Amino acid sequence: MTPRFARIRRFQFNLPQRIAAGMLLLFLVQGLWLTEHQTLTDRDYQYARCGRETWERPSALAGYYTTCGNIHDGILGYRLAGLPLTLNLLAERGLDAFRKPEDRVFQANGETSTWELRHQLTHVLLLLRLPFLLAGCMLGAGLWWVTRRLYGNLGGYTALALYCFSPAVLRACVAPNAEVLAALGVYGGVYTCIGVAHAMQGPRRKWRPRIVLLTAAFAAAAASHIAALPVVALLGLVAMLWVAEGRRSQALPVVLIGVTGALLLVFACYGFSPDAFSYVFRSGAGFLSVSIGPARRFFSTLGNAGVTLAAAAALVLYLGLKRARYFGNTAPLLCALVLFSLILTGVPGSPWLWALPFLLTFVGGVFADAYESPRHRMALAAGGAIVALQAVFCLLSLPGLL
Repeated sequence: MTPRFARIRRFQFNLPQRIAAGMLLLFLVQGLWLTEHQTLTDRDYQYARCGRETWERPSALAGYYTTCGNIHDGILGYRLAGLPLTLNLLAERGLDAFRKPEDRVFQANGETSTWELRHQLTHVLLLLRLPFLLAGCMLGAGLWWVTRRLYGNLGGYTALALYCFSPAVLRACVAPNAEVLAALGVYGGVYTCIGVAHAMQGPRRKWRPRIVLLTAAFAAAAASHIAALPVVALLGLVAMLWVAEGRRSQALPVVLIGVTGALLLVFACYGFSPDAFSYVFRSGAGFLSVSIGPARRFFSTLGNAGVTLAAAAALVLYLGLKRARYFGNTAPLLCALVLFSLILTGVPGSPWLWALPFLLTFVGGVFADAYESPRHRMALAAGGAIVALQAVFCLLSLPGLL
């Protein structure tokens, strides 16, 4: 058997993977339930119109990328919101050739707006949200992969369960926005940096695929919020310098390669339009400041009670248990503290949401250490109770259940 097929056969969908898939399915069901109880908003139409233009007719006005202007608050969110609509409209145009004239979706020649199609395409709302729901599932899958690999099954289950029953994450996934995409890029970027640092201890041929993945993660962060690129690059560089013992001189070049490749991909997202791409850096979209206000609001919200209790318990255990204070727990804690303290001043954004996967990784790691302590039964009962509490608050927040 060739090495390529040997690698494919290593993937197994055993009981742990099935349980994780079941949790992510519950997450998706909750997202679809919320979508079913929503109505189209002005923000939806803005993302639909601007997103469709990025695919169908960019550069509609001289000096601007679309009729919405030069998008600077996350081109990736608009492209993902518009892609299902554009594909759906192409499919409807093709099907119109087989319909009676009076039954056709497009009754006249020329461009048709999403507003004009809102009655013919009753699933516009779902199409707008589906890419962000899938991004939320990808972030949950990445969280599961990292935590299970680092802390074992129980640590992975704890982190993923808190994630899947987080009202904050669900709200971000059922509205067109850049936050869940930025969270995916930042979380993936930092842990891919750590993976590259580990690979540096081996042959160079193992570096390349990880550097490609690193570039993709950086690009997702940058195309979501340009301010996320320096943040993930600095956090990833610090993690690489921490891990890559004996290879630290190569950490900065690797990060710079990832940043350069990410900027090229963002340039491609703007259709290689220099004016639209340069406006990102002239618009103040990359300005950051420091504030604890968003973190205070997150931890004081009743719907996040389980996550708040888990974070407090994990911090106490981290400070009290010597075995819990190691790189695998310390790195996500530091990343969470940094991201929770940031705010975007140039464009709307929620860096606190970028911090949440790191916080849940920290919780999963510390709880996994507690599960292996002499009082493991008590720890398991406490962890299960916290997860159940978060699940109850999350389900109670869903409209139409009561």
